[in-house]
Amino acid sequence: VTAGMDRMAGSCGKGTGHHLRTLTGHDGAVWSAGYSPDGQRIVTGGWDKTARVWNAQMGTELLALTGHDGWVFSASYSADGQRIVTGSGDTAKVWDANTGQELLTLTGHESGVRSASYSPDGERIVTAGGDKTAKVWEAQTGTELLTLRGHDGWVFSAGYSPDGQRIVTASLDGTVKVWNAQTGTELLTLTGHDSRVWSAVY
Repeated sequence: VTAGMDRMAGSCGKGTGHHLRTLTGHDGAVWSAGYSPDGQRIVTGGWDKTARVWNAQMGTELLALTGHDGWVFSASYSADGQRIVTGSGDTAKVWDANTGQELLTLTGHESGVRSASYSPDGERIVTAGGDKTAKVWEAQTGTELLTLRGHDGWVFSAGYSPDGQRIVTASLDGTVKVWNAQTGTELLTLTGHDSRVWSAVY
């Protein structure tokens, strides 16, 4: 599944690169697209300040998640597929993945949220912000647990290692940093890019 600037939610195929579906419904660019853990649904985040949920086989729109006041840069599922977390120009929000009901708003960043994702066990959420920080939250209550400080520019991306023990962040400052996910201690700085780093994953 892909995301792009051309008002399409994306296209999906299995390994061959063959185009199967075009998901249309967003009014403007689509910043993010990803599958649910069971592969039955796709969630997208768009310029139109919404996230949308689609039937992955048919391409039909199932839900529109409305409530953000800024572009939705990031949308992803929890590991059990029951919740979706979105990151937007205003804040991050948690939604019921089956009904589209808004469950939580994660307030604490001093600028927009460029990325939001769950830990592998679903107990925590990590967000990346325009305030040069990443933050870790308790997923059920929205309580802020940690603030990861050290970047000198916007943090565009933040995500967990598969074992949930580390977090990797990518920033406008041209670096990638690795952090202890439990304590927030900075462990490594990866230098080498000559410009901003948009994304980093394990």
